[in-house]
Amino acid sequence: MTWSDLFPPFDAGPLPDPIMVAFAGGASALGCLIAGLFFLKFWRRTREGLFLAFALAFWLMGLNAGLPTLMRRPAIEHGEIYLLRLAAFLLIIGAILAKNLKGRRS
Repeated sequence: MTWSDLFPPFDAGPLPDPIMVAFAGGASALGCLIAGLFFLKFWRRTREGLFLAFALAFWLMGLNAGLPTLMRRPAIEHGEIYLLRLAAFLLIIGAILAKNLKGRRS
């Protein structure tokens, strides 16, 4: 039994329209960048580190959404782009843990 017998090729069907993929990626990136600006505004008001972490995480997610379009290659061909998403989620988890641990010490 070979590897290809265990995992047969996946037929994804027809490829999506590249213009629609670029539009969706750009819209998603813009939404993430705007959300990051809102969290930055909240951080300026309160100086709460959790808001800053969310702002940075949303900007990383915006990069994750926009880079495949800017590079003109599908994200599936560039697995390293998903490291930005991983970094964003780890940043959020770390900020939540830091806030909870700080709350227990006070």
